[in-house]
Amino acid sequence: MQHLTEQLRELKVIPVISVDRAEDIVPLGKALADNGLPVAEITFRSDAAAEAIRLLRDAQPDMLIGAGTVLTKEQVIAAKEAGASFIVSPGFNPNTVKACQDLDIPIIPGVNNPTNIEAALEMGLTTLKFFPAEASGGTKMIKALLGPYTQIELMPTGGVGPANIQSYLDIPRVIACGGTWMVDKSLIAAKNWEEIGRLTREAVALVN
Repeated sequence: MQHLTEQLRELKVIPVISVDRAEDIVPLGKALADNGLPVAEITFRSDAAAEAIRLLRDAQPDMLIGAGTVLTKEQVIAAKEAGASFIVSPGFNPNTVKACQDLDIPIIPGVNNPTNIEAALEMGLTTLKFFPAEASGGTKMIKALLGPYTQIELMPTGGVGPANIQSYLDIPRVIACGGTWMVDKSLIAAKNWEEIGRLTREAVALVN
């Protein structure tokens, strides 16, 4: 898990992707990698997720590929078999966490309050997703939570964009932020890989 945390800290921004057509992930992944962001969190919000992970793993073997919006043990298995390097869930589900631990794949579960955090700590997890970030109080809430929980690190996702990402990354124990603005569904539907590449370059410049 430590190695994954360091990778995310280096990247700073994680594109959170939802694809309806699995084959779209190949040019999309190329647009990300070629423009300085060799990472993708492919969400299980569509039936194409597992196949998209498999296609991207084949096309970009060195890319850091996560499976997002993972809600069940079955999805954990499908994601790992497809080639995902890590799992991200929107909330804290002990069954999903245990499935990941049994399969030896890192998980970053979603939390947004002290009870979630303590449940995660109980299962040995210290790298957590803060979700939905803006709706849950944003940077003020994060700073309040980091006070008593000195061992945790957070990846805020949800409502994070170019206007506010730096305010999150300025908090020392925020390792990276998840974002969708450079991989907007309308751009993917239009196959506008050039614009995705441009927005990716901008995002990388912004956080560095």
